[in-house]
Amino acid sequence: MTIRTLDLFCGGGGSSYGARRAGAQIVCGVDAWDVAITAYRSNFPEARTVQLRMTDRTTVGEVGDLGGIDLLLASPECTNHTCARGSRPRDEESRATARYVLTFAAALEPRWIVLENVVQMKSWDGYPGLLEELKRLGYCLRVEVLDASKFGVRQSRRRLFIVGDRKAEPPPIPQRKGRAPAAAGILDRPGLWPTKPLYTPGRAAATIERAERGMTELGMYEDFLIVYYGSDGSGGWQPLDRPLRTITTLDRFALVTWQGKEPMIRMLQPSELSRAMGFDGDYSLTAVRSRRDRIKVLGNGVAPPVMEAIVKSLASAG
Repeated sequence: MTIRTLDLFCGGGGSSYGARRAGAQIVCGVDAWDVAITAYRSNFPEARTVQLRMTDRTTVGEVGDLGGIDLLLASPECTNHTCARGSRPRDEESRATARYVLTFAAALEPRWIVLENVVQMKSWDGYPGLLEELKRLGYCLRVEVLDASKFGVRQSRRRLFIVGDRKAEPPPIPQRKGRAPAAAGILDRPGLWPTKPLYTPGRAAATIERAERGMTELGMYEDFLIVYYGSDGSGGWQPLDRPLRTITTLDRFALVTWQGKEPMIRMLQPSELSRAMGFDGDYSLTAVRSRRDRIKVLGNGVAPPVMEAIVKSLASAG
């Protein structure tokens, strides 16, 4: 069975990548950010790409004639839902991008729809209405909060998934049992990237404090990760035998290693963060020029193995 798929707010293509691994045919990806479209186009040359900032007046015709669509994927803007904004005012227009998906669902009538966002979306005033509108369009819904580490991903990444099927109740999404995969598996080979001494003049005191907490807990000469930029409520470090903490759109994590008795440090690289998202080696960000943009593409993304499991579960229902 061919599952023709449209991906709205597609970003760099995490959802499409997972759906394609589940056997779906990717027809089109739509996003407002030119960098995301560049990344998407390079990884999905078979698909149409449309750079479009959707509004409440956007029509399906602006995307073009896509033919029949069986599966609609969407990851609307999450910045104004997430707690990362702290106490800053929320942009209701940004939050309302989730409702733009309804226009496409109504016009294209896909059998399935999968809408992904941060967990905090559930506290949005418009969330109950969004679910009611999807039900009014004929969708039976399953709403789940899924952690990517339960799907073989070497990252703890909890996200909300609204899964809809017009013909049947969406089945449960199978998750892996047992120990979550370790962050150690994302690392490039030793020596590939240059490191610097931790105790370098000018190094931020907070960085050194986080590293020293790790050394105190693990003992000397054990490699570990720290949160280099940003705040962290878990001591600012983590061992390598656990999944990486949630990747964000900012350069955040550093690796502490040892050169003899001296602790050394380097930032995690986009290649390592790509593995931490669950991409295989055939996913490339070489078309994206800057490191900062590569990390933003990854931090905005959907972990492909999660979407792969969802699409497989839907397809198995027949």
